[in-house]
Amino acid sequence: MNRRAVLLAIQIAAPILVLLGWGLWSAGSTNIFYPPLTRILSVFQETWLFERVGSDVVPSLVNMFAGFALAIVIGVPLGILVGLVRPLRTALAPVIEFVRAIPPPALIPFGIVVLGVGTSMKVFIILMVGLFPILMHTVDGVRGVDPGLLDSARAYRVSRRDRLLHVVLPAAAPQIFAGTRVALSLSLILMVISEMVASTRGIGYFILEAQRTFAIPEMWSGMVLLGILGYLLNLAFGAIERRALRWHRGAREGAS
Repeated sequence: MNRRAVLLAIQIAAPILVLLGWGLWSAGSTNIFYPPLTRILSVFQETWLFERVGSDVVPSLVNMFAGFALAIVIGVPLGILVGLVRPLRTALAPVIEFVRAIPPPALIPFGIVVLGVGTSMKVFIILMVGLFPILMHTVDGVRGVDPGLLDSARAYRVSRRDRLLHVVLPAAAPQIFAGTRVALSLSLILMVISEMVASTRGIGYFILEAQRTFAIPEMWSGMVLLGILGYLLNLAFGAIERRALRWHRGAREGAS
């Protein structure tokens, strides 16, 4: 059995073992805060497979992907520009560090005052939390490009556009993807927080309302849904990353 098959078997077996352990531990539980897993799964099926997909799941994911996409669209070009232009990097560094140091949940009151409690506020918060990991990793990736590659491109009179597309971007791509992965995880977190603070729908709102009304199985079902969504998003992103950076992995294996 090769290494990939072993890793796949572990990835499949680990969640199954966790679920089995959880089911055995919670079986017959009469504690209101720790209902049996069978009860949670029953509520999950009733709630999330049919009833609330359109009213809560879809709006949450639309907000998250909108903010995440904006973070990529703004963060990658700005990161390339800041990474290539030293005076701009020097001028913007204090501003970037200052804004990055503000905890994203602290921006929610500002977002409510300026944008209200609607979709725009949630997208703005997700944009802000996703922007800086992408921006900083892109800057680091651009600054880490081998100067020898750039010198060779200049010696062969490669245009600036082609240097950017065929030298800088490929060399910085692993760092850009690393920042994007971090941004995706943070976007999911802030999606939930923004819905808990100011919303009348969404997964975060549902979980908070379930907690307030002591609908504990419903609350647990929402948490299970978030875990599943996070896992699937990470799985999908990993597949995209592996496909996009296949050349990079091959180059590293060839070098070793």
